[in-house]
Amino acid sequence: MDFRFTPEEEAFRADVKEFLKQELKPGWDDEFDAESELGIEAHGDFAKSFNRKLAERGWLAIAWPEEYGGRDASVMQQVVYSEEMAYAGAPVGFNMGVAWVGPSLMLYGTDEQKQEFIPKITSLEHTWCTLYSEPTAGSDLAAIQTRAVRDGDDFVINGQKTWTTGAHRSNWGWLAARTDPDVPKHKGLSMFLVPMDAPGVTIQPLVNMAGNHGFNEVFFEDVRIPAKYLVGKENMGWYMLAVALDFERSSIAGSARVRRSLKELVEFTREYPQFVENKPAIRNRLADIAIEVEIGAALSYRVASLQADGKAPNYEATIAKLYSTELIQRFASTGMELLGMYGPLHPKSKYAKLKGGMERGYQLAVSATIAGGTSEVMKTIGAIRGLGLPRP
Repeated sequence: MDFRFTPEEEAFRADVKEFLKQELKPGWDDEFDAESELGIEAHGDFAKSFNRKLAERGWLAIAWPEEYGGRDASVMQQVVYSEEMAYAGAPVGFNMGVAWVGPSLMLYGTDEQKQEFIPKITSLEHTWCTLYSEPTAGSDLAAIQTRAVRDGDDFVINGQKTWTTGAHRSNWGWLAARTDPDVPKHKGLSMFLVPMDAPGVTIQPLVNMAGNHGFNEVFFEDVRIPAKYLVGKENMGWYMLAVALDFERSSIAGSARVRRSLKELVEFTREYPQFVENKPAIRNRLADIAIEVEIGAALSYRVASLQADGKAPNYEATIAKLYSTELIQRFASTGMELLGMYGPLHPKSKYAKLKGGMERGYQLAVSATIAGGTSEVMKTIGAIRGLGLPRP
């Protein structure tokens, strides 16, 4: 494995950095009040404008083939792109349409579906949410109970989804539903394209512990959609759930974000040395985090290197994700301990340090080891696939 980047990859990194320098001026995110719906909406508008500029460069769907509006980027180019975007704190988020819907349509969609939906993903005309998790189907997605029943030229959908990110801002949903309840649970699932304004769709907010509305519950009551919105073959949805073309799976964004946050925290201690004076334990923790950032990056580069060689980094990607998300939590705890009584202050408090970022980050870090697969699930996968241990 060679973790060194080629001159072409480093030139691409320089291009990305220059773009970010031009488009994200210092303090750009201070213009938006993250504690109000209006501020969040304004931030969303800015993010959409920023992402349109990415789309113009073929960066929004950077791994996609050029014929579909991407750049056909190599795995290592994707790593460079993800790393620089995360380090800069760019408002890119996780684009469901780019991650799941587009690749699935390229592989399994009809010509009509490709023509209707793929251009609108890269143009941001369509915003997508992922309708997977249910109250009794989280890490075990095969336990999905939402039903889609064929009725002539339509499917009728009934059920409930939960933890649906961005459902309240999406006009389309990528739905996993059960179409055959009488076969083993992995074999009776199908994938659908669902308009979120269809009659019978109800969206209710789930506000997280930081006071942010990102998640939702989505209820389906006799929702009728055309059968043409079935993607691929009926009852073959399980094989499409985790589809991705040649997307990098390195989790590099996690260590890149911590690297940037650590830099800001260290700069803060230089300006206010009283927060670390006579506190060798805290100073050691900061040094530990700096080392762990490098370890996290190395794990991510290992995953990317394997992918670049055409290998499947199944347990390696799992370990990189596990390490990255737990690193985020260790950093958040360290930052809160360093700030002491200032740590829990709300961002709008006049006494808050670092703009209250540690208080926000500490609360949001809780979900890092839940979203995308819990640490317990990740450890089990690593044990089975990496160490050859028996299934529990």
